[in-house]
Amino acid sequence: MGKFQAAFLFIGALCLISLSGVAYGTKSHKVNHYKVQGMVYCDTCRIQFISRASTMLEGATVRLECRNITAGTETFKSEAVTDKLGMYSIKVDGDFEDDICQIVLVKSSDKECSEIPNDVYAKQAAKVTLTNNNGESSDVRNANALGFMRKQPLPECPEVLKELDMYDVPGFKN
Repeated sequence: MGKFQAAFLFIGALCLISLSGVAYGTKSHKVNHYKVQGMVYCDTCRIQFISRASTMLEGATVRLECRNITAGTETFKSEAVTDKLGMYSIKVDGDFEDDICQIVLVKSSDKECSEIPNDVYAKQAAKVTLTNNNGESSDVRNANALGFMRKQPLPECPEVLKELDMYDVPGFKN
């Protein structure tokens, strides 16, 4: 009976060891497929976030860029154009665990709303994670909304800012 118990324990231990690779996210050899999606809006009040005065931009172009963390080399790039709701979707094949991936604004479809914020605090990029080794179970990756700024704020923007308790915004009279 001792040999039987030892064999049973040995087989049980092998099963636990093989399952630990699944539990701790050991890389598999399958190809990962992702869908990165998000929206693009017109920042009609130039406040760098969506407000009730914002509009969604149809026909705007965005780019997904991935760069290797250590080498800094580009590993993936793909562009998409927004639909009538300002939404885009980019299909990605592969695992980019060792990369920094982000969506950036490329081109607006509206001449009056085409400025890309580029100051240090408002750099328009939405980071996305494209790996299964991060605890996310879905293959859909939602990027934060990105906005082009209107050249001149709309006339109703001071009222919108007042509703948001934003009284000290440069360029607006209260």
